[in-house]
Amino acid sequence: MTFLNNLFVRRSDVNYKALLRRYSVLLILLGLIALFALITPRFLHPQNLMNIALQSSITAIAALGLLLPILTGGIDLSVGSTAALAGAISAGLAVRSGLPVFAVIVLGLLIGAIAGTIIGLLAVGGKLPPFVASLSLMAIARGLTLVYTEGKPISGLPEGYIALGSGFIGPFPIPVFFLIIMAAAVHVLLTYTRYGHHIYAVAGKDDTARLAGIAAGPMTVSVYTLSGFFSAFAGILLTARLWSAQPTAGIGLELEAIATVVLGGASLMGGYGNAGGTVVGAMIMGVIGNGLNLMKISSYVQQIIKGLILVAAVMIDIHSRRSQNRKKMKLV
Repeated sequence: MTFLNNLFVRRSDVNYKALLRRYSVLLILLGLIALFALITPRFLHPQNLMNIALQSSITAIAALGLLLPILTGGIDLSVGSTAALAGAISAGLAVRSGLPVFAVIVLGLLIGAIAGTIIGLLAVGGKLPPFVASLSLMAIARGLTLVYTEGKPISGLPEGYIALGSGFIGPFPIPVFFLIIMAAAVHVLLTYTRYGHHIYAVAGKDDTARLAGIAAGPMTVSVYTLSGFFSAFAGILLTARLWSAQPTAGIGLELEAIATVVLGGASLMGGYGNAGGTVVGAMIMGVIGNGLNLMKISSYVQQIIKGLILVAAVMIDIHSRRSQNRKKMKLV
């Protein structure tokens, strides 16, 4: 009897609702894979799965960077434009200057980090809302890209640059390999470091953070610097994958990155989110896009669907946070 009682107690102690919430994003991903596999048999073809991984990896890298300012209660709308600018300048230098591939990549990443730092300084020093600061940088970066490229693609990239988008490291395509490394780095940063814990603690509460001994200003600037760095990395990989720097590259990437972060369980109000959920969110967006392509759904319709997904994800997030706040108030 004691064994049976313990067994039933252990079963009753399991919080199935909490488990469902925790793994809901993964269940959605598996459900979508099953759905598209039934609709179109080509979906599970190894080459198609490889395409999904490649496409999702670039979005995921940009989204991992965007996750950091979102965790503080901010936003970075310059993701796509920063990616395009970094890709264009690094490609242009690789073609025109003869600099080594490693050097032009470092310069491209530096440009992204500088762009992110400017947003952070505008938000902290200039007291601009992050939405306005990043929207301004979004327009500036896109304009600089068009000026630098003269509105035309930059092609003729060296093989070493192109390999970033199409090469392999062991069994992994290089973009997927970089995604694994960067996702692991963000996970360690957020989970095991004081800096990561401070990111969660800031969440738009500067006064509270200050009382806790956290320098909210420098913290805010740093997360935008990292967001710009990740955006630039995504832009360089995208340029390598396309074999050219396109002046219109990255348009809509900010929308996909925001949807990815929110689908991955992060809150636009800050304080909630993790690297693993963001990667799964990117896979969901990749699976949806690929599945719709196989179904020959128009790209215009796909944009509508992605917009609706973002609206739904944000509404669910708002409802969930309000529900949690009501429960906390009842406990008080």
